[in-house]
Amino acid sequence: MPPAEAAITRRRALALGGASALGAALLTACGPAPEPPPRTISAMPPADPRRAAPWRAEVVQAGLDAYFGAPSPQLLHYAHPVDPAADAPFHYWWNAHAIDTALDAAERTGDPADLDRAQELRRNLTLRNGDELFNDFFDDMGWFALALLRLANATGAAGDESALEDAIRLHDHIWDLGWSRQGGGIVWEKGQYHYKNTPANGPFVIAGHRLHRATGESRFLERARASLQWWEETLVEPSGFVHDGINRNRDGAIDTDWRFTYNQGLYIGACVEEFRTGGDPARLERAALTIDVSLAELTNGPVFAPDGDGGDAGLFAGIFYRYAGQFLAEAEHPALREFITTSTDALFENQYRGDGTLLAGDDWSAPAPASTDLSTQLTAAMATEVAAVLARA
Repeated sequence: MPPAEAAITRRRALALGGASALGAALLTACGPAPEPPPRTISAMPPADPRRAAPWRAEVVQAGLDAYFGAPSPQLLHYAHPVDPAADAPFHYWWNAHAIDTALDAAERTGDPADLDRAQELRRNLTLRNGDELFNDFFDDMGWFALALLRLANATGAAGDESALEDAIRLHDHIWDLGWSRQGGGIVWEKGQYHYKNTPANGPFVIAGHRLHRATGESRFLERARASLQWWEETLVEPSGFVHDGINRNRDGAIDTDWRFTYNQGLYIGACVEEFRTGGDPARLERAALTIDVSLAELTNGPVFAPDGDGGDAGLFAGIFYRYAGQFLAEAEHPALREFITTSTDALFENQYRGDGTLLAGDDWSAPAPASTDLSTQLTAAMATEVAAVLARA
C-alpha cells in the first residue's frame, strides 16, 4: 500500500468508532429528529472584497448543511451523495472538527444557532461514541479536547464548566495512558505503544498550553513542553519540515514519505501557543520556517497539492489553514496571507455551484468531483473562515 493511501484509510481499516452496545441503544432511543433548517444566502457574491470573504465562508457552511446535514442521531453524513456504507463507522475526530467549524461560524456571525449547533455536535459525539468521552486514539481525543476548550470559551457558553472539565479529563487521560516511558512522546493508539507521531503530539501540545493559561496549573505546561521537546528532537527538520511519525513498523524509521499539510499546521500551531505562553519571538520564527517550507514544497500553483482523495486526508489541509490563521493573528507573513487569498479564490472559481452553496473537492484547481467526503468539505469551511477573519483585519 503506498504511504499516502495508508494514511487516508488507516482509521477506516481499523474500523474506528463502531458504536458500543450502549451507544447503539442510546441512538435507537433518541429516534429521528427533523433536519436542521438550511442556511439561506444570496447566490451572487458581494462586490466589496471585504464582504466577499465572509460571504464565501457562509456559502461553504451552507454547503455543509445542504449536502451533509442529517437528522439526529447521524447529524452529519460522511459522504455526498449519501452512502450508507460511509455512514456506518463513527468518525470521532471528524466530528471534533465539525464542532470547531461550527464555532468558526458562531464567531463570525454571532448567531446563537451556530453556537447551539456546536453544543449539539458535542453531545452527539459522546453519544455516538457509546456515551463515552474516551476512545482508543490519542490524536482523536486531543482534537476533541481542543474543540471543548473553544466551546468553554465561546460567547454564550459562560457557566458551562463541563466543557473545560471534559477537556481536562481528556488531557489527563492522554498523558496517563499515552505518554511513552521509552524515550518520551505521545503514542498514536492504545495497544500500539511503539508508534509515535505528529498527529498525537501536536494537539496535546496545543491543548496543554491553552489549559495552562485557562487554569494556571503548571502540570499542563510541563506536559506540553515535554511533548514538544520530544517532537522537535525527533520529527522536525532544521528546515522546518515536519514528518508524520516514527517506528510505525517497529524498525525505528521515520515516515519521511508521508509529507502532509496537517503535520506542518500542527507544528505552526504549537509554536504559536508556546509564544503566547512564554513570549519568545524565536517561536514565531520557527513557525515561519515551517510556513515557508510548506508553501515551497506542498503547493501546486495557487493551491495545496491534495494530500489524498477524501477520507482522513480530506481534513489535512484544513488543519494547516486553522493554525496558519493563528499565526497571522500574532505576526505578519505576506506570502502566507496571499496564499490563503489565492487558494480560496481558486476554490470558488472552480467549485462554486452558483446557487449559494459550494461542494468541495480535494483539488481546488479542478471542478469538484461528483462525490466527496465530509472531511473535504470541513477543510473548505476552515479555509474560508480563516480568509473571512483576515478580511476583517
